[in-house]
This record gives sequence, structure tokens and C-alpha cells, in this order.
Amino acid sequence: MGNSSNSDWENLVKKQLKTEEIYSILQVENLENLDVKPYYSEIRVPIKNLPKVEENTHLVANYEESLEEDVFAFLLEKNIPNLTEKVLFIDDKDLAEYIKIEDEDIYFSLIDVFDDLENTGFLNKQLAKELIQKNFKRNICIDISFHQNCGAGILQELAIALSKTKDLVEIFGSDILNKLIFRIAVGGNYFFQISKIRAFKLAFNQLSKEFGKDEIPYIFAETSLRNKSKNNPENNLIRSTLELSAAMIGGADAVFSNNYLIENSTKLSEEISFKQQIVLAYESLINIFEDASNGSFYIENLTQQIAEKSWKLFLDFEKKGGYSEMMKNGELQELIYNHAIAEQNWVKEGKIKLIGVNLYPKLNQTKEISDLYDERVLKPVRWSEMFE
Repeated sequence: MGNSSNSDWENLVKKQLKTEEIYSILQVENLENLDVKPYYSEIRVPIKNLPKVEENTHLVANYEESLEEDVFAFLLEKNIPNLTEKVLFIDDKDLAEYIKIEDEDIYFSLIDVFDDLENTGFLNKQLAKELIQKNFKRNICIDISFHQNCGAGILQELAIALSKTKDLVEIFGSDILNKLIFRIAVGGNYFFQISKIRAFKLAFNQLSKEFGKDEIPYIFAETSLRNKSKNNPENNLIRSTLELSAAMIGGADAVFSNNYLIENSTKLSEEISFKQQIVLAYESLINIFEDASNGSFYIENLTQQIAEKSWKLFLDFEKKGGYSEMMKNGELQELIYNHAIAEQNWVKEGKIKLIGVNLYPKLNQTKEISDLYDERVLKPVRWSEMFE
């Protein structure tokens, strides 16, 4: 059907669904207000190939001595002497201060200089200056995985990342743009998450051009905790595999698997969590492509919509004073709270489906939504907590 018209496709879909009302049936409702069509016959504006910083996606494991021989990239929370020819992601500011930098290794900082956990948004300039002086390949992390796990929407995540970036550039200058690493949590809406990563590349590049640069963001993607269940670890494993796949196809530079056991993790569960990446990379080879989804009508359309809408939201944030100011006065907490509550209601109503939680459930609801969230305070909440 190479020369088929839209009406030909419509007639085919009507025939297969045995109804004339295909648009009402195939309409995809979403909380981001993205326009999702039943099918696509063209790309509005073709997007050029979106590059990665790394040639191959780094597969990152929590450090274990038993993995030392086979794993190239580790997430470190304490100093491990005599590691050689490794890529090391440092996740602790005390460790970053005292670690001995070895010439044979490559170092990345996963330390965010904004005070998110205390809900102030305060930018620690002294910590930022100290990190910039380190001989790291990327010195400062902009973490939006925290916001995703608190219930932020895709557009909010990307607008926050851009706003944090702009705050740093205004203080330290545009040269900081290639010293940043972005920590992003990848959730369960597969195609939306692929598009989220690609859209951020477009939006970040646009921001860099505003400062006379042409930069690519370094993206460290990890599996979300938001959609994981304490009582269904086997389902968590499937969900996180899809999330890792979305991260690689979207073009992340590094990927990391949070443990699929929410509580009481073991060495075996840690090993299995990491080996999800190994299977995807070595058996499916999806970590070697620069922009694997380029040319997909559906993903290109989503990518452009997310990039445009998140950029508009970023401009709205800037009018309100930027990230730190919005956190300080509680505006950002309220925005994320409203989205988180809308999501949680969709879980309660079954619009967001979690197998074993609200679909084919093992447990009944045990908590009210109001028990889980506070509009004044950002804190990570898993959807399934209201059933546990």
C-alpha cells in the first residue's frame, strides 16, 4: 500500500475494527495533553539524526567485586581503590571530594548542586565550584529522576531540567553546558519515554544555541520507581526491562537498573537487575545505535510535541523566576502535586494499568490518595503504595 491515501487507511482500519467510529475507539488519552492519532501517514517535519555523546551506551552497575572483571561502568557510593580502565559514576559528594582520580579511569559526577530533597531549590554555588574544579568528564548532575518519582509529568521534567540548566549558565557561564550530566528516570509509557529522551536533546540543543553553543546533553537514564510494586517483583522486572529498552532506543548515553526488589534486595537480585542491560545490549544490540527510532512517524510526532510544549513550559517557569525561585515559594511543588494526584487517580480508576495491583489485583486498596501526597513537599511515591 505504498501509494495509499489516508482514506484507504481509514477504510482498512474501519474494516478491521468492524466500526465506523474508529477515532473514538483509538483515541489515546494522556495527562500531557499530547495529540496522539490512531495512525500516521507522514512526518510533519523530519528530524535529523539526534546524536549521543557516547558511541555506545554505558551499561552501569552498582559496584560489586565479583563484577569487576566483566563490567566496564560502575556507580560508586564509596571509594574502591585500584580500579583501572573503568567508567565511574560518583553518587556521593563526600566521595567526590576525597576520591583519588586515576588517569586510567573516566569519572562522572552524579551530584546535583540544587537542594531538591529539602524542597528549597537552593543552588549550592560553593559545591558547584568545587565540582567544576574536579578532573571529571562531566562535573555537575542535573537530576530530574527525583521529580519523576515524585509524580512530575514529562513536560514538567524537561522544563525543570532546562530551568536548572539556565540557572547554572547565568552563574557560571555557557562553558558549563558541556560539563553537565542529566539524570532521567524512564517510566512505563514506552513510546512516550523514547520520545521524552529525544525531545530533551532537541530542547537542550535549542537552549545551548541561545547561549551561542551547539551542545548535546549527556543523558544518564535509570529505571523509575514510580510504577514498581513491593508485592510483584516479577512484574517489576518486566517493566524495568521495557524502560531500559526505551532509554537505549531513545539515545541515552548511560543506563542504570534500580533493583526490581523494592525491599530486601539481594546479591542475586542486584545481579539480575544489571543483567537486564546485558541481554538488551548483547542480544538485541540496541545500545550501539545513535538514534534507533529516527524516522518513525509516531515517535517523531511525539518528540516534536514534547519538545515544543516543554520549551513553552520552561519559558513559563522563567517568567516566574526560574527553578530555585519556584521551589522556594512552593509553586513547583504544587504543579507536580497536581500532576501526581491526577496520575494516582488514573491508577485508582484503572486508566493506568498495573498488573497485579489494579488489574488482576492481589490486594485491595489500603490507603487514600491524600495519605500519600503533600502539596507543599516533594517526596517520591510509588503508585502501588495505595494498595500495599
